[in-house]
Amino acid sequence: MTTSTEPAKRGFLQRIDRERLLLAIAAPVLAVVISVLISSLLLLASGRDPFQAFNIMGTYGSASDAQVATLNKATTYFLAGIAVAFGFRMNLFNIGTEGQYRLGALFAAYVGGQVNLPAFLEIPLVLIVAMLVGGSWAAIAGVLKVTRGVSEVISTIMLNAIATAVVGMLLVPGVFAPGKSVSSNTIQTVNMAPSSNFFTISTQGGDLYGFIILAVVIGIAFQLVLSRTRFGFDLRATGRSETAAAASGVNVKRMVLTSMVVSGALAGLIGMPDLLSSSHYYGQTFQAGLGFTGIAVALLGRNTPIGIAFAALLYAFLDVTAVQLPLQGDFPQEIVAVMQGTIVICVVVAYELVRRYGLKRQQQKVGAQLAAQAASAAKKEVAA
Repeated sequence: MTTSTEPAKRGFLQRIDRERLLLAIAAPVLAVVISVLISSLLLLASGRDPFQAFNIMGTYGSASDAQVATLNKATTYFLAGIAVAFGFRMNLFNIGTEGQYRLGALFAAYVGGQVNLPAFLEIPLVLIVAMLVGGSWAAIAGVLKVTRGVSEVISTIMLNAIATAVVGMLLVPGVFAPGKSVSSNTIQTVNMAPSSNFFTISTQGGDLYGFIILAVVIGIAFQLVLSRTRFGFDLRATGRSETAAAASGVNVKRMVLTSMVVSGALAGLIGMPDLLSSSHYYGQTFQAGLGFTGIAVALLGRNTPIGIAFAALLYAFLDVTAVQLPLQGDFPQEIVAVMQGTIVICVVVAYELVRRYGLKRQQQKVGAQLAAQAASAAKKEVAA
């Protein structure tokens, strides 16, 4: 006996293009497989057993403490990927997330160390400061693009270098760091107020960042805004064809500037999981390179929240388990960097191969449909 929900389920399954779904998954999977093969060949060439290396990584990665560390890193990588992906969906290459998140984290840490408000005011204040600074820094590239036609790739790369210099100028004793009378091995801002501590979830493997929940909310909001709002439609339309978007009434310059600002604001959140849950200050040892990791994560995740989540988990797993290679065996830790680098290269090649295959399959389907229609029309003529 069939129920009333069965037709609805069949209708939902029929709407899913299985071949298109498989093609979407094939590219990142193919990139990872090729990367593993290349890394294995390099290990074999150096006289080492690649299966042992991967076994060490897999065994350690299954431990509870490694799983918590992976999730904490993945939270940061996910935010970095989302920030980059927002620009990518607009066909904007925001390479400047590195400088945007570092400036955002520095100013957020400084403000958090200067005020002591209740947690429900302190935490939002710190997050807003980080987003405002990140968005404002990205706005410079947006203004240059819409007013002078400067490529956002060039301007954001240069802004990264300028941001590094600005951080160096501000993170000195007497400016954003304590005076020289304070003894410290490294130069850093003062510790933030205890009320700025973001909650953590106590587990068997350690403290899991509560920021992971906020990251999930941001991922859901990202997808809803792009797929369910007029702004998201205009953004995607402008990314595909600025001429067509302008013809339909979209203010292209405003969309470009808005997209850069939003991407920069999201980039400002990249350093927040570590800042609010672990370090509670910004110093010379604050993790760098997260913005560039976000580019790789966004590419591998195909600019979708679910894909970015899996890519962030993969990159975090590789980073966490890499430290065990020289400890448990005669393996260079750099092999993981090779694997991550080849993934970025291979994913571009894999996407192009999959795109060409998908185009060929689409042409075959159209040809088959036209042939079927022609045969049907011939039969009707014969019958007439």
